[in-house]
Amino acid sequence: MAGPTTAQRGAEQQEDTDRSSRGRPGGRRLPRRRTLILIAVLVVLLATGCVWLLYGSSWLRVERVRTTGTEVLTPAEVEAVAAVPVGAPLISVDIDATERRLRRELPRIDTVDVVRAWPHGIALKVTERKPVLLVKKGARFVEVDAKGVRFATVDKAPGRVPLLELAPERSSSLRRFGGDRLLREAVRVAGDLPEGVAKDARVVKVTSYDSISLELSRGRSVFWGSGEKGPVKARVLTALMKAAPKAGHFDVSAPTAPAVSDS
Repeated sequence: MAGPTTAQRGAEQQEDTDRSSRGRPGGRRLPRRRTLILIAVLVVLLATGCVWLLYGSSWLRVERVRTTGTEVLTPAEVEAVAAVPVGAPLISVDIDATERRLRRELPRIDTVDVVRAWPHGIALKVTERKPVLLVKKGARFVEVDAKGVRFATVDKAPGRVPLLELAPERSSSLRRFGGDRLLREAVRVAGDLPEGVAKDARVVKVTSYDSISLELSRGRSVFWGSGEKGPVKARVLTALMKAAPKAGHFDVSAPTAPAVSDS
């Protein structure tokens, strides 16, 4: 009797292999589980190492604080208020709280960015407010910025910043708008002045919402009217001054019908 053929022997071997695999439950899943466990352990170790590096090691700690952008303030003044804890982990510095503290305690600061300068520094990027008007207060001067914020009182008036004379008439305009609104209108006018006029402006006088005038160097004056249509009035005033350089008085309150006179 003939023995099993080659094909039959192969089929029998395959059946034996299948039975062997079925006899070991999870045989193929075991290596996969080991791989997943190994990956999980590596992730935990990596996370632990990162936490230690950021908080526990001596590598990523604050060693220096650098301030840029100051003009009137000094870097030392800014850094004293910032109170960045030198030696602390760089990651632990509360950026938002530091920015709020600087703006609150140093009103001259308009904006400030506190930035981590890895691996060892904190950068304080400051933008100071710039005065566009001065309000006289006794023998001192209050600086007012382009947003109408009174941010500092100084003993000496900074150069090329006009003085505000807020002398509103007792009128319906004053009752309607109030002193603060008139101040904002004066700031608005100061911000709209052409560069050549702004540097020569000595006084911005406000008597009502629609009665704002300027005193310039060399005895010249400008009647601006209200703060409305400021850019148009600025262009008209520039053209008038070029056309009549020796004139003493300019009226741009109605920019479509401006006027010029000797005094």
